[in-house]
This record gives sequence, structure tokens and C-alpha cells, in this order.
Amino acid sequence: MAPITLYFLQTSRAIRTAFLLEALGLDYNVEYFDREADGSTPDAFRKTIAVGRAPAIKDGDLVLVESAAIAEYLCERYDKDSKLMPTDTAMRSQVRIWMSASEGTFLIHALAIMYGSGAAPESAEQLAAGLTPQVHRDFDWLESELKKGSGKFLVGDQLTAADTMMGFSIAFILKMGLGTKGKEWPSVNLWLANVESTPAYQRAVQKTGHTLG
Repeated sequence: MAPITLYFLQTSRAIRTAFLLEALGLDYNVEYFDREADGSTPDAFRKTIAVGRAPAIKDGDLVLVESAAIAEYLCERYDKDSKLMPTDTAMRSQVRIWMSASEGTFLIHALAIMYGSGAAPESAEQLAAGLTPQVHRDFDWLESELKKGSGKFLVGDQLTAADTMMGFSIAFILKMGLGTKGKEWPSVNLWLANVESTPAYQRAVQKTGHTLG
């Protein structure tokens, strides 16, 4: 069987998929695309993946986009030991909560601030001021949940798909300072440092050259 192909766009959610592939110990090739000077997606990527969104994978004849859908597929097909998607119903549900929250809670609020920065200065400031309390609440929730356990991983005592999805979201928001100024979340910082120190994440970064700039 031919190895999986990961279509990797620099500074994107594609690191989530590379991280997951490494955690599963799967063989995969990387088709790499750098961003344009203005940060936009290059035409070459859009010609390869019609929707123009990263990540995308090809496994045999199947092409998949959207990082959460890719994670679900890879875990269902290749995670035979249920390392990243636990068999326990309650734990599996928690993993899926964080997978959904990585986009539907955390990035949806933070990215609105980033996209709004292109508006008139006064409007951008009003938008950021309005959304910052919500970003703080999002991070407060994550902080409180991490304190309930060891703080090393989001669900249980080992890496799961929840960590591979949430890691990018939190790293990106903190790096860009999207609504996070004025407050610190020590448990979040420790968790992120732990996740990014895992061998699987380090291998993913080395293989893809991932950076947040």
C-alpha cells in the first residue's frame, strides 16, 4: 500500500495532521507548500486541493480535508490500540469535545479578532475589546479542566487526538496575542509545553518545517 500523502501548507492547521500521523507511527509523504509573501495560500496549493484549505491527505484513492475529519478517519482506520481515541465512552466523548472546541470555541473567537484587524482602527479596537473577555473565558475553562487532572494531557494520562487538535489552536492564539493580553494561564502553558515536547510532535515539526513565524 502506498503511504499517505499529507498536503502541508506552512503556518497552518496541517501540523495537527502531521502530529497525529507521527503519534500513530504511520508512514507518510509530505507535499509541502509555502505561503506567499503576503501570507496567502499559493495558487499551486489551490490547484492541488480544490477547496484550498489545509490540511488535506490522500490515502489510496480517498482525499480528505478538514483536520477534525482527518483525525477521526485516521484514528478509526489505523488506531488499532485506541491510543489516540479511547474506547471508553466517557473518555472518547471528552476527546471529541476538545476536538470540536479547538475550532468552534477557541479559534472562532480569536480569529475574529485577527480578521477584524484589517478594518478601520476604531472598529478593530472595538471588536477586540468585545471579544477579549470571551477569549479569556475560553482559556479559563481550559485552565480549570487541566487542573482537574495531571495537567500533562487533556484526557487521561496520555496523548490523545484532543491534544493534537487543541495544540495548534492554543499555540496560534498565544503566539498572535489574540485576546490573551492582560492575563496568564500557567496550567495551559505547562500543558502546551508538554505536548510540544512529545517525540511525535518533535518529529512532525522536523519533517514538515512547521513554524508559526
